Amino acid sequence: MDVKTGAEVTVTVIVPLPREKMWELVTAVDRIGEWSPETVGATWDGPRRFIGHNRFPDGFESTVTCVITESTEPRVFAWDVLDDAGRPGSHWRYELRDGAEPGTTEVRHSFVHGPGRTGVPADTDSVNDRLVTLCRTMTSTITAMTLDSTGATR
Repeated sequence: MDVKTGAEVTVTVIVPLPREKMWELVTAVDRIGEWSPETVGATWDGPRRFIGHNRFPDGFESTVTCVITESTEPRVFAWDVLDDAGRPGSHWRYELRDGAEPGTTEVRHSFVHGPGRTGVPADTDSVNDRLVTLCRTMTSTITAMTLDSTGATR
């Protein structure tokens, strides 16, 4: 049973792009499939909703409805992934701050589980394994966005 709520993880990455450019990237939900190891695509479904398509390492695939909960350009972009009952199964958030060096951005990307269902078994080992995977996936996504934007080779 999936009853674990409140589990969370946050990664912070300093990227060599100005905040306005990172804003363009984190809000380009229709391009996330180019960068994310798990989210293979997303399409807008209205002004504050999008549909995400995920493929996990174990082969499981899912399609989820996401609702934008905050959008403050160029600082915060956040959304909830809804469960089958329409409750937030998880909350995702990007916070962008100017980096210490000119032309850089501190990207803080966070995930909070619940209160709705997400499919993650409630046992502690499963939740911890998922949080470790999310740290890697979130960091990889930010890195891929940055490399794509700077023209660096992946």
